[in-house]
Amino acid sequence: MDHFLAIRVFARVVESGSFTKAAGSLRMPKATVTKLVQSLEAHLRVKLLLRTTRRVSVTVDGAAYYERTRHLLGELEDIEATLGNAQASPRGQLRIDTGGSVASGILIPALPAFRLRYPEIRLELGVTDRTIDLVSENVDCVIRSTANDPLLATRRVGSLRWTTCATPAYLQRHGVPLHPRDLENGRHEVVGYFSALSGRTQPLRFVRGEETIEIKLRGSVAVNESNAHAATALAGLGLVQTLDFMARPHILSGQLISVLDDWQPAPQPVYVVYLPNRHLSAKLRVFVDWTAELFAALD
Repeated sequence: MDHFLAIRVFARVVESGSFTKAAGSLRMPKATVTKLVQSLEAHLRVKLLLRTTRRVSVTVDGAAYYERTRHLLGELEDIEATLGNAQASPRGQLRIDTGGSVASGILIPALPAFRLRYPEIRLELGVTDRTIDLVSENVDCVIRSTANDPLLATRRVGSLRWTTCATPAYLQRHGVPLHPRDLENGRHEVVGYFSALSGRTQPLRFVRGEETIEIKLRGSVAVNESNAHAATALAGLGLVQTLDFMARPHILSGQLISVLDDWQPAPQPVYVVYLPNRHLSAKLRVFVDWTAELFAALD
């Protein structure tokens, strides 16, 4: 038995959930895939997979073995990707993580172009507004608005502007605020955004020249996910301060109206953050460069 090949085949069966799909993606006969997995189970003396006529499931031992070996396979792919012709065509699995708004509004719409350019890279995109641990969650890189961890490598790839907006119907009922302090007079509802980690609602910040105003919110609605935050504005629940790229299509269509345009805070920086020991990975390097191109086009 080719031990390494058997491990690769087992991992592909787990990832695809099917011997047939694994055989197709590996361009191997299904019988060969089955035989390699059976040989691996015999070598380890444990059952890794449970097979029925309808599906394949992973045993407890199989899940533990997959989690340990996929790290090794990933490291081997990184090593191979830095050698020879692999530089011209990076390959392997790349796990990235970003917030919901950046994923749905910027990254995912552009991914077809990335796939055309780098067809051998398999992407796993985690979407969450919480801060994740790259090591414990085995993520290659994240797209963040902060770069304050000295143990991680960072590259600033762009910035995103803010806007404050509401529906025309809301503004007709409550009036158009002309100054940030108007949001404190009790006439307005402002939908807050609270941290999924700390539970604290973020204040609104307004900047004009040298003057900065911070408004602490006491609204009746708050959410902790960026797409949901924009959706509350469209639903007419109140004013929101959100990233401009999320609101701009709705502003252009007339569904939302921007207010306090001369009182917007400084643009939010965007960083790609990754573990320092991943810097030699060709697949990570091309993704970071591509992300920088993407955000430069937005600017």
